[in-house]
This record gives sequence, structure tokens and C-alpha cells, in this order.
Amino acid sequence: MSHQLNIDKLDLQIISEMSNDASISYAELGKKLFVSGGTIHVRIKKLHEMGVIRGTRLQVNLRAIGYDVLAFIGIYLEKSSLYENVAKQLLKVPQIVRLNYTTGAYSMFAEIICKDSAELRKILQDDLQHIKGIERTETIISLEESFSRPINVSAAM
Repeated sequence: MSHQLNIDKLDLQIISEMSNDASISYAELGKKLFVSGGTIHVRIKKLHEMGVIRGTRLQVNLRAIGYDVLAFIGIYLEKSSLYENVAKQLLKVPQIVRLNYTTGAYSMFAEIICKDSAELRKILQDDLQHIKGIERTETIISLEESFSRPINVSAAM
């Protein structure tokens, strides 16, 4: 969004708190921020309507349910003009959970989660190699996630 949104300190505090725990009740969040649960409800509704909050997500321990491979794929395109078409094709691969159009060595950078290395190999060979516009790829397998956190939007207050 190019226009400035009407977001104040309380909105940023709500975003910060909910980024850490989206399951917190409006009443509990209100107590924490010294406002009523009704105020929290109205503010969250406003943030949804403005497009600032786009939903909430459950954080799942993927290894606990059998997804053991997290990898990043650097994608080189034949031409940058093919980006949108390639992105549409990559969207069809359900194991790709994030895709970014990037500067630097790669044209695109994908995050992929697979059950095992055999599934990753199958996707690389059977899916990605057949997408028109992909020149080549480089795959980086994550050995361990050191940390993952939301940005602290209220830190600048």
C-alpha cells in the first residue's frame, strides 16, 4: 500500500502482542494493554478492514507430523519477464510455502517443506525442471532453524 494508513500506538501494540500469540482473547489483550476487550475488538476489525491483518495462522511443529526437510531453492529464470508465469506454475506445487521475486544471484527464492529428501528430489526433477522459463535451480537444505520470530512493530514507539 502506497498511502499512509491511520495506525496509532495501540494498533501497533495489538499487532505486536497478537504476532506473538494470536490465540489471546480480546479481554486478556485488553487487560494487558489497559483498554477494554470491546476496544480491542473494534481495533482488530479496523485492522482487518484496512488490510493490515490478513488472518491468523497456527504454528505447527512440522517435524512432529512427519515433515523432516526444509529447503530453500534459488531459481534462475531464462528471462525476468517470465516471472509471473513461473510463479503461477510454482503455486501449483503444494510443498512450496513461500516464494519471493528477488534481486541478486537468483531471480526467485522459494521455501519448500517436504516429508523427506526423496520427496524433495521428486519435486525438483519432476516438477521444477519441467516449468518453462526456469533455467536452473540451486537447493539449500536447512539443517536446523535457529529461530523464527515476528517483527516487533511496537519497538519503534
